[in-house]
Amino acid sequence: MAAEPQEGEPDYRFTLANERTFLAWIRTALGLLAAGVAVSQLLPPFSVPGATTGLALACTALAAVVAATSFPRWRRVQEAMRTGAPLPRSPMAGVLAAGVLLMAVLAAVLVVVG
Repeated sequence: MAAEPQEGEPDYRFTLANERTFLAWIRTALGLLAAGVAVSQLLPPFSVPGATTGLALACTALAAVVAATSFPRWRRVQEAMRTGAPLPRSPMAGVLAAGVLLMAVLAAVLVVVG
């Protein structure tokens, strides 16, 4: 029979590092949100109807996903550190990278098309 892991206070440096990671995700979400507003308000319309709105919505949607998943991720990591469990995996780094890549390709295509 395996013993239940004992809950304890993790080293404060790990807690602060986890908090900095959470804040980095929030900064990323804020940057994506600002990009969405900037695309919507500052870019002249592309020749493809609705492309500016679509690109702005893609930025804000990715911002919402990043913001919505950042706190639960922080909480799962904190809980794992308290119980001595392995740190949980998160697909968000891949989701963020893929999302930014897709938006960059879309933006490049729209610039080339006109």
